[in-house]
Amino acid sequence: MRLIGLPHVPAPALLTAAFVVVAAQALAAAPDEGAARRAPLPQQPRTVIVFDVATLDTLDALNVEVAGVPGSNLPDYLGKYRAPRYAKVGTLFEPDYEAVAAAAPDLILIGPRTSARRAALARIAPTVDLTIAPGRFIAGAQANLAWLGETFGRRSEAAALAGRIDAAAARVRALAPSAGRVLMIMVNGGKLTAFGAGSRFGWLHDELGLSPTIQSAGAIAHGEVISFEYLLKANPDWLLVLDRDAAVGRGSDAARAVLDNDIVAATRAAKAGRILHVDPARWYISAGGGAATATILESLADALAAGGSGR
Repeated sequence: MRLIGLPHVPAPALLTAAFVVVAAQALAAAPDEGAARRAPLPQQPRTVIVFDVATLDTLDALNVEVAGVPGSNLPDYLGKYRAPRYAKVGTLFEPDYEAVAAAAPDLILIGPRTSARRAALARIAPTVDLTIAPGRFIAGAQANLAWLGETFGRRSEAAALAGRIDAAAARVRALAPSAGRVLMIMVNGGKLTAFGAGSRFGWLHDELGLSPTIQSAGAIAHGEVISFEYLLKANPDWLLVLDRDAAVGRGSDAARAVLDNDIVAATRAAKAGRILHVDPARWYISAGGGAATATILESLADALAAGGSGR
């Protein structure tokens, strides 16, 4: 998380001891982050522009009002922000600077898709980059949640949401040793891509302890292209499926249709009923948001518990 254009002020009061420890560890571990971006705002912001859907997910869960949002790519569960009362300030990647300035914000919140526009936005109003550092998905989500709860006076609500994340993550870690080998794939335009440890979804293995089916798919944003034959050869005990077409609003259930074939049916995961079609919006668009992260981990824990041992 990077904070631009704000003076350094003393660190905020403690939330709960456990919650602050999580946040402090995440902040200390993230690269290229100075003391200034750990500071709270000099006063509680009143007119907030949000470009990051993960941050909007958190603020919505904390009942924090916002003034402006992107005009596209808002998932249905955040559909209320499509209403005219919320200023539309561009896209996730390209701000409408005139619309941002017209809203007269006292705080702008951005994430990875808007990071390249941080300096330009900071000329309009103080701008905080809530991008989560690679390899810190859960801890980074907790740190952002802690900061937003402190900044907007929602400490108890943030701590309660953090508790959900902690509890669900603990459940997944407890189930991981008996889950067998897990493979995360994304279906995009009829093609399959895979993700292993160290990748975009590497937190499944690196932070939750699930055994990877493949050792590495690199840091490629959309994964490493694979074939159905490769999938059968890898033969995971669990197959997690993200439908990118559904995530970006290009129809629904495309992934189910693509995977409905004899090769996939022959995999260990399919035979055991251990194919989990994950929530596309929360895993792809709002991943890292406080509420989204809690829901992601809770649904994963529930699936692993219901699916039984993969070994």
